[in-house]
Amino acid sequence: MSVFDELVGQAEVVTQLEAAAAAAAAALSGGAGAGMTHAWLFTGPPGSGRSVAARAFAAALQCPDAGCGHCHVCHQTLGGSHPDVAVVVPEGLSLGVAEVRRIVGHAARRPMHDRWQVTIIEDADRMPDYASNALLKAIEEPPPSGVILLCAPGADDVLPTIRSRCRLVPLRTPSPSDVASVLVERDGVDPSMAAFAARAAQGHIGRARRLATDEQSRKERSDVLSLPRHLANVGQALRAASDLVEAAKAEADTLAAGRDTEEREALSTALGGGATGKGYTGSAPKGGAGALKELEKRQKSRGTRTQRDALDRALLDLAAFYRDVLALQLRTGATLVHADLAEQAAVVARGGAAESTLRRIEAVLACRSSLEGNVAPQLAVEAMALALRDG
Repeated sequence: MSVFDELVGQAEVVTQLEAAAAAAAAALSGGAGAGMTHAWLFTGPPGSGRSVAARAFAAALQCPDAGCGHCHVCHQTLGGSHPDVAVVVPEGLSLGVAEVRRIVGHAARRPMHDRWQVTIIEDADRMPDYASNALLKAIEEPPPSGVILLCAPGADDVLPTIRSRCRLVPLRTPSPSDVASVLVERDGVDPSMAAFAARAAQGHIGRARRLATDEQSRKERSDVLSLPRHLANVGQALRAASDLVEAAKAEADTLAAGRDTEEREALSTALGGGATGKGYTGSAPKGGAGALKELEKRQKSRGTRTQRDALDRALLDLAAFYRDVLALQLRTGATLVHADLAEQAAVVARGGAAESTLRRIEAVLACRSSLEGNVAPQLAVEAMALALRDG
């Protein structure tokens, strides 16, 4: 057993990180520690396991046995409760400079257990330049026991000054067969369902698990992929676009509802809400209104990000559908991503030319770029739907 067992289809990465963990243990014992460094950049497409690899590496650094996977230290780290491992997950559209400064402060502390003070920053690509510059000093002048692990889709998604000071750990998209094996062996999914989910999720392990185990997720995917059948005229195209945006918003609202309420109640309790007894005035402490406003701001930003993430998943499904159409038109013999929709793809393929399909794929990818540039989702998706209709 090892902390790296959760990494799927990443044998080379596991070898690299195991060697680094061994070097880190040697450094703690007074050895040279060659192969260990203080800053790492984990890159790879969504679902490849960037954050899984970073957390596993953090556990290996803290574990006396370099990541055995069964000791208390490994369980603490992987469970998010180790005092010397901080995990920062940007919940909104970006990671602010104030939060980065708190990260720098944490990284500079001495570890409680005399090993390493590890800071993991997921979605480091969401740091604007001014926040990245605040982090740069901690990477340029690291404390003796500080280790910073950054996660981003690609090396080019972080500042060159940060990238050049990090050791790169590139992950690749796991193969559908690797993902399907995980679903069968770890989650007990039926092999045929696992094969379908693995291919439909395009190697994204978390998405594959949801598709395999959650009927609502499969319905949402089916709704998205019905869009090409509802583009007969401008009115239909605009309605289809509106439905897609509303579905993403509904998904985001569902995910946020319980979490937002819990956060507001926790903040209210921390500020003295519901308190009784001698000395209680019945009003919130000074600064309470500001804290509540800041929480609402963070929740709104997180909701926007969640909606755009849901839309992005839908757009990836659409792009893959038109990729299937193109494969049929060009008779490449390539395996279809959405094999369950082969008949629908064949109908679209017979109704147009490969050039039109390429333009449709470009329209979907352009919509993704617009959303990344903070274009209003409704406008971006409407423009895409009209482009898909026109071909």
